[in-house]
Amino acid sequence: MGWLENVIIEDKEIENERLELSDKNSLYFLGPNLSLRNCTVILKVSARNLIIVGARFIDCTFEVRQELKNHQQWVKASLKGCRFKGRLTGCDFGHWPDYGTGWESGAIEDCDFTEARLDGCRIMGSDLATIRFPKWPCFTFLDPIHRAPELCGVKWPGRFGRITVEELHTQPAPTKSLTYHAPSVAKRMETTEEELRAVIEKFDCILY
Repeated sequence: MGWLENVIIEDKEIENERLELSDKNSLYFLGPNLSLRNCTVILKVSARNLIIVGARFIDCTFEVRQELKNHQQWVKASLKGCRFKGRLTGCDFGHWPDYGTGWESGAIEDCDFTEARLDGCRIMGSDLATIRFPKWPCFTFLDPIHRAPELCGVKWPGRFGRITVEELHTQPAPTKSLTYHAPSVAKRMETTEEELRAVIEKFDCILY
């Protein structure tokens, strides 16, 4: 692979624009001192090509056209009134003080994930009351660390109990929610969507 071209978008306020981040040979830097309002951001690059450092997104729509995997840098962004569409796996959002430099800016409120497919995604250190989560086949553990003992008290199908539920208490302290995609879980954990749902329906701390 050759050198990647740096595309740096910083020190500006952008309104009502469409940004397309899709060049596989570019490294996109969003921030610092970047504010986007009412913008549509098309994401078609992998997590390693997208670097977020202290950017603010207000009333923006993110269209994730290529599955975005393991992108923790959303915790360095301030997200307010934003909508997400597309597939996000292993991504974290919100306020995570111990994450590292740049976390000071991390925040999320009034955001809508109902048109997104989330799997292994977390909201950190934020008020969940203003967040809209995707419905089934996605499901969301609310306050997973504190509810872990209760969630461990039942038998979960396949390997999901042993690998995921029994480890909920080890999540980082700021974890407020954890969302999974049932078909993907079923495939990984040797179970079925139906078996998962039968247990999920017993708990008021799981949204589906």
